[in-house]
Amino acid sequence: MSERSNSAGARLRAAIEAERPLQIVGTINAYTALLAERSGFRAIYVSGAGVANASFGLPDLGMTSLNDVCEDVRRITSASELPLLVDADTGWGGAFNIAKTCKDLIKSGAAGMHLEDQVQAKRCGHRPGKALVPAGEMCDRIKSAVDGRTDPSFVIMARTDAHAVEGQAAALDRARAYVEAGADMIFAEALTSLEEYRQFTSAIRVPVLANITEFGKTPMFTTTELGSAGVRLVLYPLSAFRAMSKAALAVYGALRKEGTQKSVLDLMQTRAELYDVLGYHEYEKKLDELFGSGST
Repeated sequence: MSERSNSAGARLRAAIEAERPLQIVGTINAYTALLAERSGFRAIYVSGAGVANASFGLPDLGMTSLNDVCEDVRRITSASELPLLVDADTGWGGAFNIAKTCKDLIKSGAAGMHLEDQVQAKRCGHRPGKALVPAGEMCDRIKSAVDGRTDPSFVIMARTDAHAVEGQAAALDRARAYVEAGADMIFAEALTSLEEYRQFTSAIRVPVLANITEFGKTPMFTTTELGSAGVRLVLYPLSAFRAMSKAALAVYGALRKEGTQKSVLDLMQTRAELYDVLGYHEYEKKLDELFGSGST
C-alpha cells in the first residue's frame, strides 16, 4: 500500500465506509486519544472549543490561532494512528491563509478539517447571536482549502450554521453550493429533528455529519436513529472532557473539604490502569535492555 493511500485522510474515508454511521469522539489531548482508541473508536476529533477551553482556559469565541490548534493536533497524531478530524473554525483568514491552514493541518497529521460559514468573530454553534458570511464567501473559503490540499484524500468538510440563522431551506441551499464548490462532506449544525437530517441526507450527495453535543439545540439522538435518517458521521465533540471536568471538581472539592481523597478514589483511574494504557512496562523493559536493571 502506498504512503498516500494509507494517509490519514485515506484512513478517515475508510472508517466512514467501515462503520455506518461513523462515531467520532472528541479528544482534548494525546492521552484521551489513546483512551478513545482503546475503547474501539475508529476516528477522533479536535474541537476548537476544546483547544480554547482545555489548552488555554478561554471560551469558544475564535480566540485561538492555527498554530495553537496544530500543536494539539501534532501531539494527538503522534500518539494515535486513529484518523483525526479537526475543527478549523473559519480558516484563520483569507484565501492564502485558508490554503495554509489546510497544508499545515495535513503536515501536522490531521485526516480532515471542517470550515464554517460564520463570520470570523464566530460563536459556538449552539449559542444565540451567530452571524453568517454570504454563501459565495463561504464557497471561496472551500475553494481556497481545496487549492491548498497537498493530499487528495484529506477531507474538507463544510459546516453550515444557517439552520439557526436563516432556516432549513437556506441551510440546504448553502450545503448544495458548498458541495459544488468542492466540499467532500457537510456538517449540518444545530438541527433539531430527525426529519431535518433526512432532508439534508436526501438533498446532499456527500456524507452528512450530525453534531450530538450535550446541552445544545440538537436532541441526544442515537446512532440507530441517525443512521435511519441517512446520517453518515456522528460527532461527540466534548463528551469526555465534560465528564473529566466534573470528576476533577469533585476530587478538588473532596480534598479541600475532607483533607483526603479517600472518598473519591472510585472516580480515579488507577496507577496500574494508567501504566497499561501508556505501555509503561514496555518502556521500562527497553531501558533495562539498553542500560541494565540495577547495580552489578
